Amino acid sequence: MSSSPAPADRRPPITDAATPLSLCAREPHVPAERLVAEMVPPPRFDSVRFSTYIPDPNQPSQTEAVRVLESFAAGLGGAHASGKGTPKRGLFGFGRAKAPKLPAGPRGVYLDGGYGVGKTHLLASLWHATPAAPEYKAFGTFVELTNLVGALGFQQTVQTLSGHRLLCIDEFELDDPGDTVLVSTLLGKLVEAGVALAATSNTLPGKLGEGRFAAADFLREIQGLSAHFRTLRIDGEDYRHRGLPEAPAPYSDEQVTKAAYATEGASLDDFPHLLEHLARVHPSRYGALTDGVRAVCLTGVRPVPDQSTALRLVVLADRLYDREVPVLASGLPFDRLFSEEMLKGGYRKKYFRAISRLTALARDAKPLVEAAAGND
Repeated sequence: MSSSPAPADRRPPITDAATPLSLCAREPHVPAERLVAEMVPPPRFDSVRFSTYIPDPNQPSQTEAVRVLESFAAGLGGAHASGKGTPKRGLFGFGRAKAPKLPAGPRGVYLDGGYGVGKTHLLASLWHATPAAPEYKAFGTFVELTNLVGALGFQQTVQTLSGHRLLCIDEFELDDPGDTVLVSTLLGKLVEAGVALAATSNTLPGKLGEGRFAAADFLREIQGLSAHFRTLRIDGEDYRHRGLPEAPAPYSDEQVTKAAYATEGASLDDFPHLLEHLARVHPSRYGALTDGVRAVCLTGVRPVPDQSTALRLVVLADRLYDREVPVLASGLPFDRLFSEEMLKGGYRKKYFRAISRLTALARDAKPLVEAAAGND
């Protein structure tokens, strides 16, 4: 008796749909210039504004955060904090400026809150509301900022960002002491240059009742910079699951494969093979890895084998979520990707964020299966 064919062999005949893409076949090379140019709010947050943020009436801290951030953005108008007009600069530096004359009051805001309360929405709204040209505002995750330093070098990164009005850092990470010291030193140089700062990070689920858990960590780690930040606590439940149906259960290999072939621009990869491929691509290139991909289809999802692999998957999940790319999968549900040991360890914040985001993207993928089934 012959064995059943592997999932990759059970592909339906190709009709009008194109052959799916493969993330494993891509090895993008991203120049440093692109890393800088892409430091803007991701596509998911292109159109968000303070006016589109709907505060929970039971959480007054959300309404207060909007009020404070609108005022903060308005205060960044006019000349650059150096006292001059917007400085002329190229991508890799500018002329030597005089010591800046900093305005009174905090030059930074820190949004402290749990998962899915809208911190990134508010941070992107702040970026959009700040009265400066896009090239003088930067928005990126903590990981993207450390990748920028790795690509340009520390001094060149300082020069490149010193002419900005505002630097927004989403998902400030506190679990890597080396990176935290690096970014804290960078922010100190930028504050001296007159750049306003805004940052978010996540409070661990289950810790929300213990006060400003993340804020206390954040202010301690940035040490001398803490006086430059005003902390805004944002309470609430995860909006990605508020009032929404449960994430769909994983589909079969056949359903995932069929949807990949029926969806223009979809990719189709075996999950373990994709994890192996991510080890060969620098995380700064994961955004480019998904260029042009309209849906990610994965077969054979299983628990990640180790911490390094798990952290790479977290970065990919962030890039997919930023780009609103649905994720359709067979195998285990996403809340079983990480072991109990991982979920209790030092990187637990990242793993909970990845689970939340992948669950939202799995929910977005449900229509792909329905559409493929409707083509029968």
